[in-house]
Amino acid sequence: MLNIRPILFVVGLVLSKLALFMYVPTLVAFFTGTEGFIDFAQALVITHLASFACLSIGRSAVFRLNARDMFLITSLVWTIASAFAALPFVFINHISFTDAYFETMSGLTTTGSTVLSGLDSMAPSILLWRSILQWLGGVGFIVMAVAVLPMLNVGGMRLFQTESSDWSDKSSPRAKTVAKNIVGVYLVLTGLCILSYLLTGMGWFDAINHAFTTLSTGGYSTSDGSMNHFSHGAHWVAIVFMFLGGLPFLLFIAALRKRSLQTVIQDAQVRGFFLLFMITSLVIALWLTIHNGYSLLDALRVAMFNIVSVVTTTGFGLDDFTAWGAFPATLFAFLMVSGACSGSTSGGIKVFRFQIGFALLNKQMLKLVHPSGVFVQRYNQRPVNEDIVRSVVAFGLAFFITIILLAGALSAMGLDAVTSISGAITAVANVGPGMGNVIGPSGNFAPLPDAAKWLLSIGMLMGRLEILTILVLFFPAFWRR
Repeated sequence: MLNIRPILFVVGLVLSKLALFMYVPTLVAFFTGTEGFIDFAQALVITHLASFACLSIGRSAVFRLNARDMFLITSLVWTIASAFAALPFVFINHISFTDAYFETMSGLTTTGSTVLSGLDSMAPSILLWRSILQWLGGVGFIVMAVAVLPMLNVGGMRLFQTESSDWSDKSSPRAKTVAKNIVGVYLVLTGLCILSYLLTGMGWFDAINHAFTTLSTGGYSTSDGSMNHFSHGAHWVAIVFMFLGGLPFLLFIAALRKRSLQTVIQDAQVRGFFLLFMITSLVIALWLTIHNGYSLLDALRVAMFNIVSVVTTTGFGLDDFTAWGAFPATLFAFLMVSGACSGSTSGGIKVFRFQIGFALLNKQMLKLVHPSGVFVQRYNQRPVNEDIVRSVVAFGLAFFITIILLAGALSAMGLDAVTSISGAITAVANVGPGMGNVIGPSGNFAPLPDAAKWLLSIGMLMGRLEILTILVLFFPAFWRR
């Protein structure tokens, strides 16, 4: 049987924290005298009441969570939190609940797809709320990727299992320490990002909002022009902190503990991510210089910005890369699904899964040449067992099947092929903008039918929770005792 009371208690705890963060935009609206104070106050009261009800029903002296409970909680937290976090969008922007839920799910999953326009004149409270949602989603996923997904053995994540992934009583203090360290590093990097943006000429409000959405690799902006609205210096700051957001946060903690960057530099996943970023950036920069008439420095800035924005699934806009030609568009289509490092704020397949796949391919080729040979597959100088390899293969298959089914459903609703395919990819990979005239870097998702927005919301959630965490809920065996 499911442990209903503990599940409700955890949901109540999450809603209580969500309500606390609602106070920030509420106070901003009150002290600036701008729109949103009454609306946020209403949403805040509703969320507090729901939280109180869940906590009251779920409170128990002692309870334990098993793996099945964790699968259900992981999905419910994102789904229910998005419903309550959507209320301010309904009250202030007077949009449908469908649009509000899509915007919120996009924020919490750090996807960055949006249905809103007119951001330059929008109430500061709602702009800040969008940024807070992405900031919370970023740190929430890091903690989940470090503590929950390895324990559930989702998509090969057990490869990164640490003591923090052990939910036994013995390791609980260790898990809490790791979570606190992750939040501490996240706060420090956010502060450094704010200061860096201020030095480029951004105002305080824009700097805070963009720091929240840069480090979380979310991509929401305070302007319809996205990062085009700001200086070249701001673009370079964004490149640096988007790249940092794509690195494993556990390595930051290890580097601080050892007071050495060797831990980060020697990691196979970091090296793979860095090479992918640098090689593709140089290739696109050369293309822009030769074919589009960019100066070398501008070509490097624009190429590096767009590459790191897409690879880390941030989704900030800076030029329409779909207008650069067939080759860049094809390359960006691959980069949209690649993702950065596991244990980062980015979405996508993640670099380590490609590396495991190539290592498996190499092993199979060696077996063809030496049928009697014994070859041990290694990653980061550690042997990789067959269980992890199977999980990686299963995740990859589920990832692409989800995109195919979602794209097929969108096309059945009358959307064109480019919008359907790129929309499915950008949702499941949590990238943000798609391709084409409708949902490309210069468009948004408002024109899509409501049914498409709900499907894309499901796609964003599945992508953020590593696909299999959601799929397992639809297996009858999951619900059997």
